[in-house]
Amino acid sequence: MPETEHLGHMRVESPESALPGRRLSELAEQAVRCTRECCGASSLVSEGDMEPPAAVTHPDLAALVSVQLRSGDGPIPAALERGEPVDSADLLREERWPEYRAVALDSGVRSSLTIPFRRSVLTVALSLYSFRPGVLGDASRGPARALGELAATCLVGDRSYRAALTELGQLGAALRSRPVVDQACGIVMHVLGCDADDAFGVLRRISQGTNRKLTDVAGAVVDKRGRGLEKELVSLSN
Repeated sequence: MPETEHLGHMRVESPESALPGRRLSELAEQAVRCTRECCGASSLVSEGDMEPPAAVTHPDLAALVSVQLRSGDGPIPAALERGEPVDSADLLREERWPEYRAVALDSGVRSSLTIPFRRSVLTVALSLYSFRPGVLGDASRGPARALGELAATCLVGDRSYRAALTELGQLGAALRSRPVVDQACGIVMHVLGCDADDAFGVLRRISQGTNRKLTDVAGAVVDKRGRGLEKELVSLSN
């Protein structure tokens, strides 16, 4: 049973990134189980300039991923750039990617195959490794491809879900603060004899001038019922 380890030196996982990490771990582990002659796998998700989270099924494979991301040279960067599988049938005879080749051979890896799965907002790269040369070529059309397609689709869904939760949280905060702001506007309107737009403008200028949140300013006005703030409000209304 392969032991999945995350590449801790790449990115420390926050609660928001924990779910991508689990998806990647599951993808790598399942790909090994369903691919003949495969001794291990790695998977990562690239989202533009963000440092990609990744997972490997064996600690020795972490170095293979790291050397490629550090140098920008190897099957993973090539697959991400081209959007198509990159096969290295025999690393002993391979002339590309000298740094990656050296680390792979030192780990006993003789061949590798990296399959990218592109979506509009991200790309998943699944890499399969073998101790034997020339045995992974067909894997790009086997079960590993189906697993990668599913993982990429799920990661896009997870991303959209997290974005929706964030938006919902912001909306909830705005709705909770609205009554306080409305009350403060009412008080300012009473003190200054102005309309709602002018009252809101006064609160906003106080917020900007004192580097405080608008809701904090509104809360202070409501707590004091405007008392003691008359001069300040008048000066800001001019």
